[in-house]
Amino acid sequence: MASEKSPQISDDADAASPQPGMQALTRGLQVLDFIADADRPVRFMTLLDGTGLQKSTLHRILQTLVDERYLRINLHDQTYKLGSRPFQLAHRVWDQFDLRGAAEPELARLVALSKEAVRLGILDGDKVLYIDQRNPQRQVRIGNGVGSRSAIHATALGKAMAAHLSASERRALIFEGGLVAFTDNTIVSNGDLDQQLNIIKARGYAVSISEQHEDVSAVAAPILDHRAHPIGAVGIIGPSYRLSPERLHALGREVIEAARRIAGNVGELSMSISVQPKPLGLVRDDVTCVIPGEDFLGEGPFWSARDQQLVWVDILAPSIVVGDPATGERTMRPMPELVGVAIPKASGGYICATETGIKTLSPSGQIATLCEPEADISGNRFNDGKCDARGRLWVGSLAIDTQPGRGNLWRVEADGTHERMLQGTSVSNGMGWSPDNRTFYFTDSGKRVIWAFDFDLDAGTLANQRPFVQFAAGDGSPDGLCVDSDGHLWVAMWDGWAIRRYAPDAVLERKSTFRCRVRPVAALAVLTSARCS
Repeated sequence: MASEKSPQISDDADAASPQPGMQALTRGLQVLDFIADADRPVRFMTLLDGTGLQKSTLHRILQTLVDERYLRINLHDQTYKLGSRPFQLAHRVWDQFDLRGAAEPELARLVALSKEAVRLGILDGDKVLYIDQRNPQRQVRIGNGVGSRSAIHATALGKAMAAHLSASERRALIFEGGLVAFTDNTIVSNGDLDQQLNIIKARGYAVSISEQHEDVSAVAAPILDHRAHPIGAVGIIGPSYRLSPERLHALGREVIEAARRIAGNVGELSMSISVQPKPLGLVRDDVTCVIPGEDFLGEGPFWSARDQQLVWVDILAPSIVVGDPATGERTMRPMPELVGVAIPKASGGYICATETGIKTLSPSGQIATLCEPEADISGNRFNDGKCDARGRLWVGSLAIDTQPGRGNLWRVEADGTHERMLQGTSVSNGMGWSPDNRTFYFTDSGKRVIWAFDFDLDAGTLANQRPFVQFAAGDGSPDGLCVDSDGHLWVAMWDGWAIRRYAPDAVLERKSTFRCRVRPVAALAVLTSARCS
């Protein structure tokens, strides 16, 4: 189906054209826009209904666009999608991209916002080359670095770009030449740096704290082209006493948005962060924050009835967090890599889904690998997961850069044997089971859908996949999910500012709106408590 925003194309609109004789070109471009806005290949009848064109006119336009490689037709199901020509033109656009010109308004905005120096850089061989800098009006400020070059591995701009390079490009630019320690804070271990780059890629921005120069810190985000390849980076840099770690991370979102606006200055802002407006005027007397604090990216809440504590992970810290709602206290256990979920084991410790595999964490803090289901898939990480009533772990994966269709759903047994149960997902997320264990629910946030499956508890198998709820773009994205004792689904809507409750027949039974952006930890914690074996 085409997007709701796709306009109808009328044959009668030609008379209003400011340039008579250009009607065919205008119609052809509008047909291209219609197909580009669709979320799947489009059939001829859908185009006919959606465009309002006569059948013969539409046939001629489509055939011309196919002949010129702007469209491709699948002869098997007679559907149309974009061809190779638009991608060739996109490459030429980026080849002629004026990075400094596009970045100019964002550099000025970041300086005004942060009151610190802002730099624009590109990769130049095995170094970062600074091509522009804007300075604030302050007595103590960073010297002009335009034209200077810095090490990739010890600078925020360099690490922001390196995080989005392929494994082979990283090795060629950084690891093969050896790493130089500029200060005691410089990361010079290949393995440690590689893990940090993966965290940066998932987080969207990089920080450097006294890594190349003592008492100088920075935060930066990559400027990506249409292939998600870095063409530059933009960052805020200043004295460490003014740019504390807390302030650097607070400015992370600002440099991400600046980088995406810079890239979006070529054409529409298609790469900009999509943020639904915050609801105004809501005062919720029935909502209380029992465990204060903030996470980079909270995930996988688990209520431990045994310990009367809430366990979740901060994916991007990365760490396991334990909170006590009785006292409001929280403790954090740092993890060496991205972690998507940590579930207490009946025998003690945790079963964890990390960036590289399924790990066990003993009560004494020893980490051991249980299995590596995606050892042959580079660029992926594990995300949310839960244990079924038999103690098996169900866990989903996704691409670190959230590239669509790269994720999988896995079933992991207590002995580490595993089986892929679903593939081709985009952003694997919340899951749960009906009280009778006959239905399994699974969220793909990237596709804005909650799937339902018939579930065989004894065999641990899925059948009859079907959409339970499909969400519109304005709803936000379904994220954390759990099922209560009545069989109702509670869903945290990321960027939707709400918790939704659905009856077993998929009827929306309740919607609670909040003025804070809802992550799964916010309200879904106490509804699930299945432990892994």
